[in-house]
Amino acid sequence: MTITRKATGFPLVALTALLLIATACSSDPPRPNILWIVVEDQSDHYGPYGETLAKTPNVDRLAAEGATFSNAFVTAPVCSPARSALITGMYQTSIGAHHHRSARGEIENHLAVDVQLVPELLKEAGYFVTNGRFTETGSAELATGKTDYNFVYPDDLYDGSDWSERAAGQPFFAQVQLRGGKLRNQQTLEPREDVHTNGIDPADVTLPPYYPDHPVIREDWAQYLESIEHVDWEVGLLLKRLEDEGAADNTVVIFLTDHGVSHARGKQFLYEEGIKIPLIVRAPGQVPADSKRDDLVAHIDIAATTLDFAGVLVPETMQGRPLFGPNAMPRDHVVSARDRCDETVEYLRSVRTDRYKYIRNYLPQRPHLQPNRYKDGKAVIKTIREMHAEGELNPHQERLFTVPRPKEELYDLESDRHELINLAADPAHQETLQKLRGILDEWIETSGDQGPETPEAYDSDMAVYLSNRRGLQRDILVRNIGTMKAWAAEGK
Repeated sequence: MTITRKATGFPLVALTALLLIATACSSDPPRPNILWIVVEDQSDHYGPYGETLAKTPNVDRLAAEGATFSNAFVTAPVCSPARSALITGMYQTSIGAHHHRSARGEIENHLAVDVQLVPELLKEAGYFVTNGRFTETGSAELATGKTDYNFVYPDDLYDGSDWSERAAGQPFFAQVQLRGGKLRNQQTLEPREDVHTNGIDPADVTLPPYYPDHPVIREDWAQYLESIEHVDWEVGLLLKRLEDEGAADNTVVIFLTDHGVSHARGKQFLYEEGIKIPLIVRAPGQVPADSKRDDLVAHIDIAATTLDFAGVLVPETMQGRPLFGPNAMPRDHVVSARDRCDETVEYLRSVRTDRYKYIRNYLPQRPHLQPNRYKDGKAVIKTIREMHAEGELNPHQERLFTVPRPKEELYDLESDRHELINLAADPAHQETLQKLRGILDEWIETSGDQGPETPEAYDSDMAVYLSNRRGLQRDILVRNIGTMKAWAAEGK
């Protein structure tokens, strides 16, 4: 399927309406409720994925009652592009939502193709659609939740924040946003007082080898694992509420994160720490309990899977694929992409197969750790930068600062799960390299990847927004956008 920048439309909408009328007149069982639990800034450090320090009994239970996916990946490793892809079932690069936070203030980022969002499709099907979050106290009442979609969307996209507002007997589609990794002050490492955790000793933490073993980094990682325990507590509140309401047996629960943990090689980047996420689906009577799935999944598949559970026809232009039943369409690879994040211009693409990871660096002149106010304020990044300045990093850790970066990276994840040994120049892996190059080239063409060749909307309002939000200077953004355009023109 080729995606172009021209509106495509959805000819199946009328057929969907007819199907809904027929369904309403039948004696079929009621349509299931569907609950998305979406967690911010966490990788798959949960019990079902082998984590032992963070205790996650509620997520463990969810996995025991449903399907656990061991190879689920986001198509973008940062909030707004990832959430835009999730809610549309489309690659953020295909719909023009790939630059992080392009639609703010008076600037309006409209999607490059005609797309109906998942809540719109379900609302047409008779669902009550909500987007909520817990309040600071963790009470049962849900307040308005985070969207962070990177495009203009209807003000009435959601019916409310809590499914309790629906009509009697009406099925609901609810998103509940959990704060995840944002349960600590990442500048001072002071935890929030209301975090529900058993407490994790930094001395017990095992850090990935690409990070230096330093007390600040150990403390940061321990608090990250504590935030996972807090999320698990909130998951328990949601599961108990479904049980108390008698809705557990007729509610599909989908648990995932929006991308990986916010560390130097995680959030914003295409290594496993940035794109590999937990994904658990519980659907009583439809998904076998305690089932394990190792097939490759892109997080845009959640959109198609949700519509499939609801009995709504998946639009033929949707790039996501159902994960269950006769409509399931397995993948043999997942493509992910990183573009501008806040003021920092970047252009990365990756292909992930069941064994290999291929990363293409379009801007190798820039180091992995470019200046970025959002990340540079974190204690862990400050520490890594200080250790780099003092010459205290080993060669694997020093790669964060190496210039130029390799234009291509290739990792055998079967033998190198931490992605330390780049095989792109290894003669023994040239066949694999050529194959993955070809997959990415074809995807760029057929998916309509807009990349930096399509300049994003920019004027002084964007600079004012970023300046207010991150303390940035207007000339930094102007310079980065100008550099991006110049490099694109030069084919770099």
